[in-house]
Amino acid sequence: MERRKRNIVVTLIAVIIAVAILSSFGLGIFAPDTAKIVLPTPGPSSSPGGEENGGLVRVEVTPQTVQSVIETLKRPESYGRTVTIQDIWGENEQGTTQARVWVDSGWTRTDATWPGGTVRHSIVGDGQVWIWYDNSQDVLNSPSDNASADLEGQRIPSYETVLGLDPDSIAAAEYQALDGLGCIYVETAEDDSGHVARYWVDDDSGLLVRAEQLKDGQVVYRMTASALERPAPSDSSFTLPDGTVLHTVTQ
Repeated sequence: MERRKRNIVVTLIAVIIAVAILSSFGLGIFAPDTAKIVLPTPGPSSSPGGEENGGLVRVEVTPQTVQSVIETLKRPESYGRTVTIQDIWGENEQGTTQARVWVDSGWTRTDATWPGGTVRHSIVGDGQVWIWYDNSQDVLNSPSDNASADLEGQRIPSYETVLGLDPDSIAAAEYQALDGLGCIYVETAEDDSGHVARYWVDDDSGLLVRAEQLKDGQVVYRMTASALERPAPSDSSFTLPDGTVLHTVTQ
């Protein structure tokens, strides 16, 4: 009799353990998937795919996913920074263009000094673009387009440049550390003319902070951007040469 009781107790314990194990796995199988996609903590190399942390899933950046990841980034509404363009080999023969850029609530002001010393000013906002040179009072005005906010053809790429790439042209993508920033790195395959493009998008600000173009393995073009000043300074000027104020920065 004693032996029979002992067998019953052992059997009950085994049943309880089995139920507990099934419950644990069952919750994982039948509970709805509530994980969200977030960017990983900036690091010097690519982040492992599918790694869970606190119920959130860190998605690996690959040529197939990088544009979707970049689309999740949100850029600041107001900031200022300096952008430098270097033609290391090309028409300008190592010419450098330096631009001071202010952005606030959908308006962009750019003062760009070209290699020869000419200063080009532009203001983009409210569906319009205004352009003038040096200290001239003559202002060109026309409807703006998607490229207007980036120096109206002055070869300053933006993160839309990366989003506009043919997905089949993206050869590499990963997370990289650049000058203390956690960045999403994108590299294109070599095109028919022997050019390769590289881009670094800050995963905090969502802004393109560096871009390069290589020809036959040599860097021929480089764009770099300084650290952001957030928000844009209150004295940022969105004013035309005749004194017309197009926009006022509010903080």
